[in-house]
Amino acid sequence: MTTTSDTISATATNSTEYVYVAAGDINGLLRGKRIPFNQMEKAQAGGIRLPLSILGVDIWGADVIESSQCNGDIDAIARPTGRAAYPLLNTSAPSSLLPIWLYTEDNEPYYGDARHVLDFISKKFKALGLTPVMATELEFYLVDYTEGETPKPPIRPKSGLRLNKTSILSINDLLQFDEFLDEVYEQCEKLDIPVDAALAENGCGQFEINLLHVDDPLKAADDAILFKQVVKAVAARRKLTATFMAKPFGLQSGNGFHVHCSLLDKDGNNVFDDGSDEGSDMLRHAVAGLLKTMSDCTLLFAPHVNSYRRFAPGTLAPNNVSWGYENRTAAVRIPGGDPKARRIEHRVSGADANPYLVCSAVLAGILYGIENKLEAPDPINSITYNEEDLKTLPLDWLSAIRKFESSDVIDALFPSEMIELLIAVKKQEAKRFAQQVTNLEYLTYLQDV
Repeated sequence: MTTTSDTISATATNSTEYVYVAAGDINGLLRGKRIPFNQMEKAQAGGIRLPLSILGVDIWGADVIESSQCNGDIDAIARPTGRAAYPLLNTSAPSSLLPIWLYTEDNEPYYGDARHVLDFISKKFKALGLTPVMATELEFYLVDYTEGETPKPPIRPKSGLRLNKTSILSINDLLQFDEFLDEVYEQCEKLDIPVDAALAENGCGQFEINLLHVDDPLKAADDAILFKQVVKAVAARRKLTATFMAKPFGLQSGNGFHVHCSLLDKDGNNVFDDGSDEGSDMLRHAVAGLLKTMSDCTLLFAPHVNSYRRFAPGTLAPNNVSWGYENRTAAVRIPGGDPKARRIEHRVSGADANPYLVCSAVLAGILYGIENKLEAPDPINSITYNEEDLKTLPLDWLSAIRKFESSDVIDALFPSEMIELLIAVKKQEAKRFAQQVTNLEYLTYLQDV
């Protein structure tokens, strides 16, 4: 992507007063600083510095002391990613956000920055003469929420009545919230986020908006990060909360983050297509690699304690290592349609995951299968939850952390800085959750045991 000053400042107007310079941390949350607009040129030239440690804080923003990255709390060089600065909604003064990523003092990529991890893996495909093409689908809920209270389904803007039922693919729900959707599309167009279809999902107040495929994994992940910011900001303007939490309601569907991927050769041909309905040998190698690495990578697809509530049987959220053609209960689905568009749909991740790490894990699994010419097992064409012989994913957070930490495959796939940082962050988060005693525990045990 281009990094010229003209492109970077393209959406920053003369009225802009402040610029937020920000990178995504290990959890995918934006962190950085606010500068006056007259320092924009300095930021474009890489003259802004930020501590390396800001990308390795826990979900509450607390330092992770056990992480080696915190030693000395040294600074890093913040360089623009090449994505244009974009206007922020809901700020008191006109402001823009400039996406950046962090480099060490030696101008080397800092691999505690998840965007660099994705770039690291993407370059391995370029060395093979292959270009990944990726698209994402993100689900979210619109809710009425006051801190400390249970979130409620939203009020229908046009009827004034609260949503009270699930209604998958409901046109009426789309029509009730069309002004919200219109503004999401409008803002995405301004930010070069290629939005496609929108639909009402299975949960009450749940929606999904698909993003079109792009032939740059970094842009696909950037788009997903920015899309979440747009949805949250547009919802806030309507006094609503948009949540990408994996399972905000125990008895309703969770929020998934599905990733579609194909590979192009140097002539622009889809290497997963051989003219057949089944796809090429390369496709099956890629599927085999995804299955082989899936359990080890579960922490990347499900990084939070709440993530594991989503893996409930019968909810179209896969909880086992499986693949199939046109099978939405499988972890890896091969969609039908024109063979020229033959691709893989990876369905494991929740919408709460870091898009850079999810895309990294998907590409790393594909690469692992192709380089080792792994053979995929027979596809599953039935409901996978009923298949007792399938290997299950780690179905709780601590198991996923242990699996990730002890994996030789993970060591071979990813830079050590990212691995060490993620383990340290997740262990600190898990420790804090383990120290919390819930109201349900008091109600159940306090007087009766």
